[in-house]
Formats: sequence, C-alpha cells, structure tokens
Amino acid sequence: MRFVSIFGFLWFSGGEGQVAARIAWGITGAGHFLPEVVELLQSMQEVDLFLSRAGEEVIRSYGLESMLSGRGHRVFYDKAASAPAIGKLYRGYYCVVVVAPATSNSVAKFVCGIADSLVTNLFAQAGKARVPSLVLPTDIAPELISRAPGGNVQVCPREIDRENIRRLEAFANVKVVKNVSDLAVCLNTYL
Repeated sequence: MRFVSIFGFLWFSGGEGQVAARIAWGITGAGHFLPEVVELLQSMQEVDLFLSRAGEEVIRSYGLESMLSGRGHRVFYDKAASAPAIGKLYRGYYCVVVVAPATSNSVAKFVCGIADSLVTNLFAQAGKARVPSLVLPTDIAPELISRAPGGNVQVCPREIDRENIRRLEAFANVKVVKNVSDLAVCLNTYL
C-alpha cells in the first residue's frame, strides 16, 4: 500500500498499485435529501452501505428499502459494538467515505470526535486512515423545505447546526457538499 494524493486528498492506493474503487457510504436518520441520495445510489456500483439505526428507520419510513436492495449493494447495519467492515479502511479497500444525508446530530458528533454509532465510527476511522470523506449535511441552508413521508415541512436549522457545518468544512480530507448534484460531481473524481 502507498499514499496517493489526488485533488487535495491523501489516501491509500489498493494492492499492486491499483487504486481502491469501492465506496463506503453512511446513511444517518435524515429524511432531507434521502430520496435523491437513494436515486443516485441506484445508478452506482461498488458501494457498501453503512446504516445507522436511525438511517435504517428513515429508509423504511420513506419506503425506500427495495430501491436500495435492488442494486446489490452490501449493507452493514448498526447491530454490534464493533464493526469489522470499517477496518477495511486501513487496507485501502475504500477510495472514499460518503455520509449522505448527514443529520445535524451526526455532524455535531463528527466535529466533536464522537464515534458511538456505525456511521460516526466510519467517519472517525476514515479520518484516522486518511481516506477522504464527502459529507452532505441536511441543515446546509438557513431555511429549507424538506419532503417528509406525510408531506413537505419547513426546517429552520439552528445556528449551532450551521456552525458545526462550518467547523466540519475545516477538517483535513473532508469535503462538505451542498446538494446531491454537487455530491455526484465530487464522486466522479473517485469513479
């Protein structure tokens, strides 16, 4: 394994000089952006999904579980205290970690270094293994309209939520994206 620098990120190359092509994708309990994220995931291969307990719940409440399972993505659930699949970050198995959508709770934990769930642990270990991360926070705007299972709702993120996003933007090897289109463009760097 060796370190490779591409587009400002420092990461491991895969075995025999090949760059790892698999994506580790964390989904938290956010509904905002979720339908668009699942649509993007349907167009992709070589993705392992890491679902927090809340992520699993929200996917079910939006009725999206069949859309995710139909692409053959491997899915890891937040069912155990340890997550052996995350160890693959240290062996160059993943070229990038994506957390999309990311709740304000997850972003706050990222910023504070808390790794107490499958997705927060995935993000923390990506930082330690110098695997680049792309994060799509839900609370990216001062006000937004979000699709919910019962209809649209207006969301007004708190200043602390927006401050945590600003702090996350300063992290090494982390790129915060503003919407699913920006996420798709950034992902093209790794595909």
